[in-house]
Amino acid sequence: MHTPIRIILITLCMLLFALPSWATELHLSVAASLRESTNELTALFQMQHPGVSFRNNFGASGALAKQIEAGAPADLFISANREWVDYLIGKRLADAQSSSIFAYNQLVVAGRPGLKIRSIQDLLQLKRIAIGSPTSVPAGEYAMQALKKTGIDRQVAHRLVLAKDVRACLLYADRGEVDAAFVYRTDALMLSKQAKILYVVPEGLHERVSYPMVLTVAGARKPDAQAFIRFLSSPEAKAILKKRGFELR
Repeated sequence: MHTPIRIILITLCMLLFALPSWATELHLSVAASLRESTNELTALFQMQHPGVSFRNNFGASGALAKQIEAGAPADLFISANREWVDYLIGKRLADAQSSSIFAYNQLVVAGRPGLKIRSIQDLLQLKRIAIGSPTSVPAGEYAMQALKKTGIDRQVAHRLVLAKDVRACLLYADRGEVDAAFVYRTDALMLSKQAKILYVVPEGLHERVSYPMVLTVAGARKPDAQAFIRFLSSPEAKAILKKRGFELR
């Protein structure tokens, strides 16, 4: 073998063996309603930190927390409510000191254009209403809080169509498979094709829609995960969230 070729092959082998020593893969488990924002944020962070790559897992907050509990790889968890972050902290699977609020949102009712929804009670005129499963989907839990507080939860119970996450609710409304759906304002504004925002559910009827974030125990040991969670509180990250309609305070 010619010496130059040998040198090239040796150099390539050295690079391949050296790669694991500097490359980091971070696993994120993030509420479904943050999909586009998270993808944009991770892309920006990667531009600034070429040695870091991401595997993003999106879904209902409760389902994600249960996956982490079952051993699924995760370095950072962003939930659509406080409950599931506290759940992981209570199980000693998340680092409580790293927890903070990432962003806020609003719960709305979106549905067929032309419907007049001026209050929660007006939902009684509808036949089918999509709602995220309250046991695992925070948007569904917020919605149930509002229905119970206004005293119509039992009256609408037979009209509710349960969905696996808030994005599925919006899809049902967009396809006309339901009259309306409880979804987040950001999703309705960015993703809806047919459904329109009919009603903004007053925050006095439910807990404020918040997105707490926390490093898992595994993530807290990784400098790159610590750097990324700090980045999520930076002016650059906040500008992306604001652009996509999220509230920051």
